[in-house]
Amino acid sequence: MKGDDDYNPYEIEKKWQRMWENYKIFEAEPDDREKFFITVPYPYLNGNLHAGHTRTFTIGDVVARYMRMCGYNVLFPMGFHVTGTPIVGLSELIKKRDPTTIKVYTEYHDIPKDVLYSLDTPEKIVEYFKKEAENDMKSIGYSIDWRRKFTTMDELYKAFITWQYNLLFERGYISKGSHPVRWCPNDENPVEDHDLLHGEDATIVEYTLIKFVLPDGVVLPCATLRPETVFGVTNLWANPEVVYHKIEIITPEGSETWIVSKEAVKKLKYIGKRVEEIGEVRGDELIGLKAKNPITGDWVSVLPASFVKTESGTGIVMSVPAHAPYDHLALRDLDVSGFDVSDISYISLISVPGHGEFPAVEVCEELGVKNQNDPEAEKATKLVYKKEFHSGVLKDVCGKYAGMPVSKVKDILTRDFMEMGVAEIFYEFSEQPVVCRCGTPCVIKLVEDQWFLRYSDMEWKMKTRECLGKMRITPPEIRADFENKIDWLKDKACARRKGLGTPLPWDPEWIIESLADSTIYMAYYIIVKLQEFGFEPSDLTKPVLDYILLGRDDAFSEIPEDKREIVSNIRREFEYWYPVDLRTSGKDLVANHLLFFIFHHVALFDEDKWPKSIAVNGFVSLEGQKMSKSKGPLLTMKRAVRTYGADLTRLYILSNAELMQDADWRSANVDGMRKHLQRFYHWARDVIQNKAQSGELNSLDRWMLSRLSYHVGEARSALSSLQTRKALQHAFFLLLNDVRWYERRGGKNMLFTVVDTMIKLMAPFTPHICEELWSLYHREGDFVSLAPYPEPTWGVDT
Repeated sequence: MKGDDDYNPYEIEKKWQRMWENYKIFEAEPDDREKFFITVPYPYLNGNLHAGHTRTFTIGDVVARYMRMCGYNVLFPMGFHVTGTPIVGLSELIKKRDPTTIKVYTEYHDIPKDVLYSLDTPEKIVEYFKKEAENDMKSIGYSIDWRRKFTTMDELYKAFITWQYNLLFERGYISKGSHPVRWCPNDENPVEDHDLLHGEDATIVEYTLIKFVLPDGVVLPCATLRPETVFGVTNLWANPEVVYHKIEIITPEGSETWIVSKEAVKKLKYIGKRVEEIGEVRGDELIGLKAKNPITGDWVSVLPASFVKTESGTGIVMSVPAHAPYDHLALRDLDVSGFDVSDISYISLISVPGHGEFPAVEVCEELGVKNQNDPEAEKATKLVYKKEFHSGVLKDVCGKYAGMPVSKVKDILTRDFMEMGVAEIFYEFSEQPVVCRCGTPCVIKLVEDQWFLRYSDMEWKMKTRECLGKMRITPPEIRADFENKIDWLKDKACARRKGLGTPLPWDPEWIIESLADSTIYMAYYIIVKLQEFGFEPSDLTKPVLDYILLGRDDAFSEIPEDKREIVSNIRREFEYWYPVDLRTSGKDLVANHLLFFIFHHVALFDEDKWPKSIAVNGFVSLEGQKMSKSKGPLLTMKRAVRTYGADLTRLYILSNAELMQDADWRSANVDGMRKHLQRFYHWARDVIQNKAQSGELNSLDRWMLSRLSYHVGEARSALSSLQTRKALQHAFFLLLNDVRWYERRGGKNMLFTVVDTMIKLMAPFTPHICEELWSLYHREGDFVSLAPYPEPTWGVDT
């Protein structure tokens, strides 16, 4: 961006980035001030930073700069995440000259082809993107203490992770067992979010498989998320247009014959079932057969339904029309088509406040749902399920379970049905497709002899809930997401056989996986300073870390004498900086990184070291399209700064949407924002250079001061709750509107006061331009980044 006249953002931005670095103003050391320790997620180095990083990191930087100007001693560090399989997979794809990979990284990540071809090992990829990421973050003006940078493959960091996992193991938070995991059949490894090309948000959902039985004893298993609805089944659905498979399920107690879809056969094998395929059955052969409900004893018909997808569940579905809108609509559509469903009577099994006997029917009528294909059918389904889950109570038809709330009954029913031998557990992904970065579709596998973090442990969950209850969560409405995810979180695999990472200390054939080694690294930002004093990985022993991180005085005597003074100093620094005051992150990390961040802190640290606050922001799209750094489209931080400049990039991304709202980057709108910033620069510079003497205040001047004070108060209030858009509205746009009104009426006495205040108000958002303007009337070394943030001057007579 080449600005008007002498405004050149690139020159200004480079100038002040050099000045900040030369004067080391963001290098934080303990002192007498109140501290503020803020972190953002360290980026994963399998690509250049993009607009999603830009938004999350810029929010963090604004808070860091604001708190610094409010007088706090701010620590804002950064590291780099490199463990796991994605970087290994990327190096293999580059080595193979995979066309899609080459296209994505040359076109979207702006990497020259000859440079990309040279990145054919994981080590080269890490080294390249580490430098690129640091340079990008410096180019946009983040106030980071870069002395504390590291990667998760640094040997000192691996020693720290070894200590963490030994302690988790000693305290009983890790066990060996059989659990379902997302699995790549090609890599023969569990996969986590960072390992995926598609389906990063997919979770493993536990279904109850209920066994309906044909007269000849053959089982028609139906997968359901709502086992209580078995009391209201009126019929089963099968797709007459597909071919089902007849299989034998062999167990130590005997065997059963099942009919399921082709896709279900594969799923059953991966979750540990011993399966022998017997033959095939056409779907139309099942239509009209009677199957016995194993819970109620009722015989129900199998009816035709082309909407049944064989890739979901077993390909055979329970029909509960009183409480499932799609089932009600399907029966109605069958009736209209001439199929005889006159013998089917709806069964009401859930009492819902505000609804009668058949909530599904009522809601479909209220919304005017025409048929199964009506988009309103999905809305009806969500409404019914939500109401029934949160306020529904089982009726007398459910026998001994009558009176129980729907929200509490699932696990009880599944357990009881399994003990009766009429149900089993089945697993599905919450969304499809789920594809590993190697290109292989993933499956759910029941892995035996796998190391797991015992997130299902109720005492661990209780401590986590206690910590969450004391934390400030921004915005407040996201707290419920954390509470729900704590309740639903299951045991998770913490190690794999392949990839980069730290060997599991007691079983080194396993490597600690990438979501498991990134939970308490905020503490490492403090102890990484040991490197400055020549500490080697072998020096980072259990006594050293027990003393620094846990405050165990009894461990001090086991530390070599020549290390004790340094270790004592780092211990004091840890006591000063910890806990984390604010962790700000994207909403996609609520279910993993942010959740595990809380779990691991309560498992390892005393309560006074538990995190204090989390803030969550929304996503960023590009011209209305979802961005992807592995598939495109993509706007990298580098390209944004190169095209628009750092301050304009920051201003636009922060003013685009409030914290939890998704932002949409649109180039045409950025160009409009450019003019606002240029006009502000020239206007403010002119006011500074032609500083008017403020004489006696007239009523117009007092009005301007009153408006200024109001906008200062609103900006501070907005920043305290991370409402960056609202803060910018008051610090910049609305305040400038008032200034224009003031100037049009001849006001000039207060212009310098307004400019001086605006420069400080805007310094967290557009720091380079503000430093440049500030320098016009301050000496070198006097930074606006360290000036006091404005406070409202209430009581101005209007």
